[in-house]
Amino acid sequence: MTPLPKDPPSPIDEEARDTAVQRLQAAYAEGHISHEEMDEGLDQVLTAKAHSELVSVLATLPAEKAASTSTIAVGSGRIKRRGAWRVPRMLKVESAFGKVQLNLSRAEFEHSAVDIELQLGTGKAKITVPRDAIVDIEELHTGWKDTRYKTRRPSRPGGPRIRISGTMGYGRLTIRHARR
Repeated sequence: MTPLPKDPPSPIDEEARDTAVQRLQAAYAEGHISHEEMDEGLDQVLTAKAHSELVSVLATLPAEKAASTSTIAVGSGRIKRRGAWRVPRMLKVESAFGKVQLNLSRAEFEHSAVDIELQLGTGKAKITVPRDAIVDIEELHTGWKDTRYKTRRPSRPGGPRIRISGTMGYGRLTIRHARR
């Protein structure tokens, strides 16, 4: 009796490979694996031919934290967050008319990277970030005024990475690093 042919391994699409690379980098950034383990894992992921090879590399990593998303929205009025508050992985801020103030200097970050999506019509916005934060505003689109932000070199490594994206109509976004 002739054995049945085995199913060929399923090919890996680029999205799956990219996701595996991001998981390895995140595990390294959070201190779950060493630099050598990350290098070895990246080599295995980039040379993998089948999905099962990706699964075996990722099985050794800690489970991913569920991404948390919160939305703060008002039609008109003020949005203000300050003091000790928990910053979710994704924060959406929506306001048609009004002023937005987010002070992240004493906030608790559950994730090493935070995405803040602004959808603002009119009114200004001010975001104060921790002293050692790294801020990325490449994906933010402004209509009327430019964003005020002077890139600062972190005073110590390990600060949160804050990506600000979205759209601002008529108003200015000011981003400042906390002094302490």
